[in-house]
Amino acid sequence: MSILFNGRASGASDSAPGLLQKFMMGIVTHLRQAVSSLGELWRSPVWTMVTIAVLGVSMTLPATLHVLVKNLQQVSSNYDQSFEISLFLKNDVTETDIATLVTLLQGDRDVGKVRLIDKTAAMAEFKQESGFGEAITFLDQNPLPDVLLVTPSQSKPAAAEALLNKLQQERFVELAKLDISWLERLAAIMSLVQQVVYTIAALLLCGALLVIGNTIRLLIMDKKAEIEVMKLVGATDSFIQRPFLYTGIWLGVFGGFLAFLVIELMLFWLRGAIANVTQLYQSGFSLNVLTLQEFGILMLIAIGLGLVGSYLAVRSHIKAIEPC
Repeated sequence: MSILFNGRASGASDSAPGLLQKFMMGIVTHLRQAVSSLGELWRSPVWTMVTIAVLGVSMTLPATLHVLVKNLQQVSSNYDQSFEISLFLKNDVTETDIATLVTLLQGDRDVGKVRLIDKTAAMAEFKQESGFGEAITFLDQNPLPDVLLVTPSQSKPAAAEALLNKLQQERFVELAKLDISWLERLAAIMSLVQQVVYTIAALLLCGALLVIGNTIRLLIMDKKAEIEVMKLVGATDSFIQRPFLYTGIWLGVFGGFLAFLVIELMLFWLRGAIANVTQLYQSGFSLNVLTLQEFGILMLIAIGLGLVGSYLAVRSHIKAIEPC
């Protein structure tokens, strides 16, 4: 703090410096205050590590829940993409009619994919898997209809239901079928999980904000005598506040980076177990980790918490300190 104040005092001269010189002096002053605040953290390693650990843990849980939701969305999107609308065609449709309908559906922007299961192939598969064997050969004609499996382009229950209603009106379609209820349940569950994650994250981040604010308050009380002396010689409140603001920023930087390391270690530990499960189920699922953009957002949130928490503390306590 004394180094910072000396930097302020040395900047005051009788000659008015130019605009560029003032700008450079301001940058130097900020750098000195930032380095000095980092030194203050280094001189008090115990409470610094405790504060960083609390902030890191507070950031780790919501970030981990975010990764969990992201992977659940990946799994649910795979399920969303797997549902299909079954179009049972009329018995009197011809191959030309089927080709025309397929062409029309492929040109529809609401349709992602169309697959035809003709009645002959369906009967052969039914004969093989049903266990009736040669008894089916005594049928006079194939009772199975041609079926079109239509995959919607949008993996949302409302979009799938709207497409179902539209396809039901096609003149070659006898019946359109889609089990929409489980999709709606899946969407509701995912929405509930997201709301729970947001609520927990908000509570934990508020707790981290209070911890940082209390830490800065204790630091201000520890520097009370020095702040009184600085005010006696003319230092402004904004100049006195800046080192504490930088302290909050440093706490946010270290806390955010600690949260990132914990998440990466946890995902690294889980990756092997998840690989074994996916191998047993022959699934192509791969665990999603934090992207570079998400890491940047995590650091910005942590720095923001540190800055806001320290700002709330200095605004209420430094103004209250006046020299006797």
